[in-house]
Amino acid sequence: MLKVSEILKVKGNTLFTAGPDMAVTQAVNIMSEQDIGSLVIMAHGTLVGMLTFREIIRHVNSNGGALGEFTVRAIMDDAPLSVTPNTDADEVQRLMLAKHARYIPVMDGPTLMGVISFYDMAQAIAAAQQFENAMLKAYIRDWPSDGDSA
Repeated sequence: MLKVSEILKVKGNTLFTAGPDMAVTQAVNIMSEQDIGSLVIMAHGTLVGMLTFREIIRHVNSNGGALGEFTVRAIMDDAPLSVTPNTDADEVQRLMLAKHARYIPVMDGPTLMGVISFYDMAQAIAAAQQFENAMLKAYIRDWPSDGDSA
């Protein structure tokens, strides 16, 4: 069974965080420059929220198309869903679909280990399916025929 820890190993350790008192405009600039869809919001070494393009779009829509002078704290999701490194990929997939979550922080106790995105999940599932397909083809190719003696 594929675990979140294995997906994080393949993904790498790059992680982008911000503080809750950062200006939303600055957070948007970071997300744009780094081509990422989320920022993990940390305060004093603790996860306090997530900022994704979803929160930004809702904020812009409610402010007549402007970001304004708001801080990340004002628009972030302050109760993000999280998983552990030992969570099964199937469970992450189920949670993402049930909660409409595109980004989920991975926590090992109080320690942030990374973020799993919907894209990461799709990539991991496709790779696992390709591996399984190759193994099944190899098994079928090596299937003993009735004429083989043991």
